[in-house]
Amino acid sequence: MSETTTTAAAELTLTPAQLAPYIQHTRIDPDTTREQIIAHAQEAATHGFNAAMVPASWLPEVVTELSGTGIEVASALDFPTVGVMTSAGKAAEAAEIARLGATQLDIGVQIGWLKSGRYDDFREDIAGVVRASGLPVKVMLELPLLTETERETAVELAIEAGASFLKNASSGQIETAHPASVRYLVDRARNGVQVKASGSIKTYRQALQLLRAGASLLGTSAGLSIITDTGDETTASY
Repeated sequence: MSETTTTAAAELTLTPAQLAPYIQHTRIDPDTTREQIIAHAQEAATHGFNAAMVPASWLPEVVTELSGTGIEVASALDFPTVGVMTSAGKAAEAAEIARLGATQLDIGVQIGWLKSGRYDDFREDIAGVVRASGLPVKVMLELPLLTETERETAVELAIEAGASFLKNASSGQIETAHPASVRYLVDRARNGVQVKASGSIKTYRQALQLLRAGASLLGTSAGLSIITDTGDETTASY
């Protein structure tokens, strides 16, 4: 990121409602019903969120509901338990998610492979999803689980694999999104790669700080309370 761009981000001033285009409105609860997922998609359209982030199993309903609205449809893979799928299975599911109409995809990565020095496998696991889906892929790097050297390596390998976005973490169970983590990724991103912040983003103030740090997108289930500035510390885990 250039010094001019960094300065502009740091000076960003938006009202709560103006944050909506930066928010990926997330609902991944395992007990979500069809009625709730349709309402979630409608909220994304009504408030102008960047995307509705939903489980792949609900993509047909959400894609239909958001058709013609201009709202992106996002899903996640190898998540919320990260790094448990085979690379072949992950690529196959990525292709199916794209076929169902998703326009963006967040993925977990093989942290254990990275820590074991299996760098080519780590890179190819991501690259296989990029090739199979043809979608912008956001890579959850789980920064708090990595040493400084592992962080640097993970960022490089993700970019080499074709990631469109780097993410600090998969959820608030790993890290509460922090400006320092965003800046770390922004400073190392290149070739048009952007940064998405994720993890217990609950309030307007917190969201604005993350955008000022250089994040392009925010993943949260507290989008409604953020854009109305009514969020508190118990609103969201993603």
